[in-house]
Amino acid sequence: MEKPKQGFAGLWNISFGFFGIQIGFALQNANMSRIFQSLGEDIERLPGLWVAAPLTGLLVQPIIGHMSDRTWLGRLGRRRPYFLAGAILAAIALFVMPESPAIWFAAMMLWILDASLNISMEPFRAFVGDMLRKDQHSVGYAVQTAFIGAGAVVGSLFPTLMEAMGIANVAPPGQIPDTVRYAFWFGGIALFLAVLWTVVTTDEYSPEQMAAFESVAPDGGLASRALASRGYHGGLAWAAAGVLVLFVQHNFALLREVLLLGALLIGYGLANMVAIALARRGNDRNMLSSIVGDFSGMPPLMKRLALVQFFSWSALFIMWINTTPIVAQYHFGTTDAASAAYQEAGNWVGQLFAIYNGVAAIAALTLLPWLARRLGQARTHIVGIACGAVGYASFFLLRDPTHLIVSEVFIGIFWASVLAMPYAILASSLPQAKLGIYMGLFNVFVVVPQLLVATVMGSIMKSLFPGEPIYTMAFAAFALLLAMIAMTRVDHSAP
Repeated sequence: MEKPKQGFAGLWNISFGFFGIQIGFALQNANMSRIFQSLGEDIERLPGLWVAAPLTGLLVQPIIGHMSDRTWLGRLGRRRPYFLAGAILAAIALFVMPESPAIWFAAMMLWILDASLNISMEPFRAFVGDMLRKDQHSVGYAVQTAFIGAGAVVGSLFPTLMEAMGIANVAPPGQIPDTVRYAFWFGGIALFLAVLWTVVTTDEYSPEQMAAFESVAPDGGLASRALASRGYHGGLAWAAAGVLVLFVQHNFALLREVLLLGALLIGYGLANMVAIALARRGNDRNMLSSIVGDFSGMPPLMKRLALVQFFSWSALFIMWINTTPIVAQYHFGTTDAASAAYQEAGNWVGQLFAIYNGVAAIAALTLLPWLARRLGQARTHIVGIACGAVGYASFFLLRDPTHLIVSEVFIGIFWASVLAMPYAILASSLPQAKLGIYMGLFNVFVVVPQLLVATVMGSIMKSLFPGEPIYTMAFAAFALLLAMIAMTRVDHSAP
């Protein structure tokens, strides 16, 4: 038995909610550094404040993936309860964020906002696989990428549109401009309504229908039972690595954010050993053993793509953190976050981000499918990554802010490829019964590099290039060169 083929309306409804989610992410990505600096934070400490974004993704996505695979709430379905809950929480966070009276409050709201966005976002990746036949996976993720790009365009342009309507773009020191405040409020409304559209207009297949489509039953805890045969040496190695990081941080006086990296390594090592102990006692249906077991037993193709994602998202997170201070310093001639020039740079960054997301929306539906038919999905992704490396490197050459549009065109092609190609390659090779958890684990390799950047990049820049944020773009370009090399190990015949 095969799933019915979805027409244009079905493809639209399945992914339209991602349009709203990406409005939220775009507002966060383009404005959080601006908010933190407007509230008085130093540039070297920005990565540490951004640590909330990857850390919440690291914790939330595997858990939500695991839970959504096992959820069925009747008419509300499997994935849609998470869409709706995350959208409500994210909308509230967007309304409260611009009212932050201090840096600590803004950082706390970033934790809540990013966690809420992840609750909605993670099941959307599995939702495409749930609702579409395998021969529609590529077009399904292309449509999703187009909505991601369109949503990011809208979210990135909100502050500029507010200024065009006569709303003040400058605020006294220690306050957030009204353009940002109103942008977040409108974004919260748009996010909720877009997700609600998908919730109302789609009907998920029941567990019985999914079993008939797949003709196979869930693995019944095979991954966690296999975990029982493993030794504790892996967990000990992770914990030892964490202790080493803490030792290095203490002896070389690195920024305090590095402590978090060490603590996470120790935490994963301990979780690994607890999961093995539970599995050995016959408790093979608990969440921890299931997640750790699935992580250990990832298919080879998924592992190779995960390495590509690691380097690709390292570069993206560097861009999101540093583009505003880079453009303000090197293209608008200011480092004063309270100045009109800095706020103008912030609006221009929003427009640049809108450009790369707009390019991504177009490329996902036109350029990438054309390249994939001629080169295959894997080689197409290599081309997309190369475009990103060119875009980041060009920041060193272009000093007129309008010329950065060229950089964003290349970055937009890269962004489209990152959002579509790995998921299209992966979705057709994963078992349907575990699509949620595997997509959640795959997205760990989206958030881990962000966490690494957030905890380490500040120390690197403080030691090697103090006050020169543009050199972060060199790190980003180099990371993409490594991603291209890793992508050559992905089977070019992958579906």
